[in-house]
Amino acid sequence: MTIEQTDKIDFIGENESGNIVLTVSDHLEWDKENEKLLLLQEKINSYLAFIESDEILEHYPNSKYKAYIINIVSKYKPTEEAEKFLNLAKETIIEAGFNLKWELLEDTNE
Repeated sequence: MTIEQTDKIDFIGENESGNIVLTVSDHLEWDKENEKLLLLQEKINSYLAFIESDEILEHYPNSKYKAYIINIVSKYKPTEEAEKFLNLAKETIIEAGFNLKWELLEDTNE
């Protein structure tokens, strides 16, 4: 699954700290029209709905009473505008009681 499937959870698991990590798989380049930002916003909203509705407990029962982290793994470095969006999204998600992280996918071809 990928960022383009905005209604799907790409990956879910538990990190070494016991937090539940919901990962967004982002393979798209950043575009000037900000279509990717809109996809990312939809994807993040789907992840939040999945958590807040407790649907996550149906699929991952061990997640009850654990911290949730939405982790975006991108192939391409965010543009300046994308970084602003990610920072604003992180603030909003933290206010909702969760966390947001993003990282660049390491190129294994080097």
